[in-house]
Amino acid sequence: MTASTKHLFCFGLGYTGRALGEALSKEGWRVSGTCRTAAEAETRSARKFDVFLFDGIHCGDGLKDALASADCVLSTVPPGDNGDPVLNGFRDVLSQKKNLEWAGYLSTTGVYGDQQGGRVDEDSPTEPESARGLRRVEAERGWRELFTRHRLPIHLFRLAAIYGPGRNALKRALEGTARRVEKPGLVFSRIHVDDVVQVLRASIRKPYPGRVYNLADDAPAPPEAVVRYACDLLELPPPPLQTLEEAGLSPLGVSFYQDSKRVANDRIKQELGVSLLFPDYRAGLRKLLETLERPLS
Repeated sequence: MTASTKHLFCFGLGYTGRALGEALSKEGWRVSGTCRTAAEAETRSARKFDVFLFDGIHCGDGLKDALASADCVLSTVPPGDNGDPVLNGFRDVLSQKKNLEWAGYLSTTGVYGDQQGGRVDEDSPTEPESARGLRRVEAERGWRELFTRHRLPIHLFRLAAIYGPGRNALKRALEGTARRVEKPGLVFSRIHVDDVVQVLRASIRKPYPGRVYNLADDAPAPPEAVVRYACDLLELPPPPLQTLEEAGLSPLGVSFYQDSKRVANDRIKQELGVSLLFPDYRAGLRKLLETLERPLS
């Protein structure tokens, strides 16, 4: 099958799904997928994607036909209180697909829970304590079942904190929203969105059904160090160190400071032949600085 005939259907054309879709579109792929609102759909359609509405319960006309014709399927949609909305709505459709060459589910390294700075790999136990982490483990179980029961070519990708254009410490520093939270011993991993796309494309080229991959860079680090480095690049004074309580973060924001671990990424290198474009946050931020839009003074 030539690249021009391939079709990716992506549940959730958000930050990462959009980046993958744009990369594949340049190679001649047809890309279709879902958005939650009509406004989002209009924006995605302008990128030459075929977009269908799916709010987690109701789906737009034509969605199931597009899904049925897709050679590859990706879900970036997180689970909610009632489970994984994609599995809830489309498990039967997916389980009956005979033409599926590859499918991926984007999970999170949060499934490993707090390891107090310890190292985890894909064979480490999943033992989160948070409700969000537990929902992710259950969603992974559902996607894995499509592989074990229906022999679909399912791949699980556990992503560290994603950053890239429009979503990074440089932008937050310029906007005055960056926080340096002091929590001794806290480290976690990151991954540039371009490297996420690189891994997904490598997996599509070399499927390994049932496999789990960690997506993280080579340099787990305290989040305050990343903010400090971004400010150094911008020649701005770094914000003062604060406790978690003083930072006034949302519950979601606080959750990112609960787990401390170092995520191993050997498998994407050894099995998929990936060489990270941005092996650490310093390389990623230096590249982002080149195209950073600064506010007018």
